[in-house]
Amino acid sequence: MHHGLALHAHVLKFLETPYDSFVQASLLNFYANYGKLGVARYLFDQISNPDLATWNSILSAYAHCGSSSNYVTDNESNITSDDSSLLMEGLYLFKEMQNSLVKPNEVTMVALISACANLGALSQGIWANMYILKNSIKLNHYVGTALVDMYSKCGFLELAYQLFDELPERDILCYNAMIGGFGIHGYGHRALQLYEQMKFEGLVPDDVTFMVTMYACSHVGLVQEGCKIFESIKEVYGKEPKLEHYGCLVDLLGRAGKVQEAEEKVREMPMKPNAILWRSLLGAARVHGNLEVGEIALNRLIELEPETSGNYVLLSNMYASIDRWEDVKRVRKLMKHHGVNKTPGSSLVEVNGAMHEFLIGDRTHPCSSEIYLKLEEVGRRLQQYGHRPRTKEVLFDIDEEEKEDALTYHSERLAIAFALIASDSNDPIRIIKNLRVCSDCHESTKLISMIYGREIIVRDRNRFHHFKSGTCSCLDYW
Repeated sequence: MHHGLALHAHVLKFLETPYDSFVQASLLNFYANYGKLGVARYLFDQISNPDLATWNSILSAYAHCGSSSNYVTDNESNITSDDSSLLMEGLYLFKEMQNSLVKPNEVTMVALISACANLGALSQGIWANMYILKNSIKLNHYVGTALVDMYSKCGFLELAYQLFDELPERDILCYNAMIGGFGIHGYGHRALQLYEQMKFEGLVPDDVTFMVTMYACSHVGLVQEGCKIFESIKEVYGKEPKLEHYGCLVDLLGRAGKVQEAEEKVREMPMKPNAILWRSLLGAARVHGNLEVGEIALNRLIELEPETSGNYVLLSNMYASIDRWEDVKRVRKLMKHHGVNKTPGSSLVEVNGAMHEFLIGDRTHPCSSEIYLKLEEVGRRLQQYGHRPRTKEVLFDIDEEEKEDALTYHSERLAIAFALIASDSNDPIRIIKNLRVCSDCHESTKLISMIYGREIIVRDRNRFHHFKSGTCSCLDYW
């Protein structure tokens, strides 16, 4: 990065405008590869007739927004509202490319499909698939892998597997995408079967393979199997486990309630634990009520990244669940001291090919009045079925009625209410949420799926939840 900036300074000092198109394209590609999207887009807009490579560079830069949402190593990563806007901007930019005389190739389609995957834009992803078929674009293993990943992340797991199974070429990247798809949908056993099939076909697992397979084990409680894979990294393949692999191990143990053992692994690691590991430990401590480990983890996190809101929120949740409101206030003051604001809950829902975004308590949608009337109806029907709001999820020391209202207006509730109004009663409701789904929304969504006879598919920051007929695919282990 340092040398690239120096070279850019030379361009500004010594070359006359307009710059040579290859220089412009190279600068754009440089900033795009380093994630400097604003600079890359500024440079792109200066190019009068971008060629195919230049279009691919800028589209790939947009497609990578939100790809830092790594389900495997960081259960606090999420696609922010800004990321969603940038991903959608990337889709609009592709439309501009279509209006130019430049014809997309395989690289273009991988960028477009990746943006659809991270955004959860199923209709646009299907359109991209059809475009490939109609325009005889080669379905090589890069395009195939992107489609497998897209269908998995949009909730069409069986279609992803069908496509994976029909690909003439399958490399390690393709296997990683499919194993990861099984993992985020909670099919740990199928992920393990595919892992074994991959080895049988002579492919050697790479670092990502170990991560996605351990992740798949983590979300269904396959502790022994996940630990065995971790041990095989060194014993079978002669590699030293990396920080990310220890992160998967800590997550695996923590989710299974082995919080003390997970903490020991963090302390025994040959390298210094990063924030991701401590946050994973904090999350496990919150779920399983280990306050001592939670406080230790938060102290380490404040040292490493004092500005990240999720760290404080996890401990606040833990204190709130046992009515220690003074400690909740203390954590809130700590957040204020470090200038930290809580990340607002955000949910995207696709209805008739259009993406609609809702924030907690949102009243900006054109159908806001109808949505809140529907929420009242949903609330009444939930009460008829015996639902009692889990007010322990609310972090503030307010009365029970106010807590129930706070839960009612969570972003996914608004998205579900809108989908119940605006979509066909036979269509599944598909929601992308930027935070972990709370236990009250999880319980109420199970009931809503039964009351209204609708399948509801929620992708939160960790995994998929398929709600149908009053049950969830995660079996309440998430």
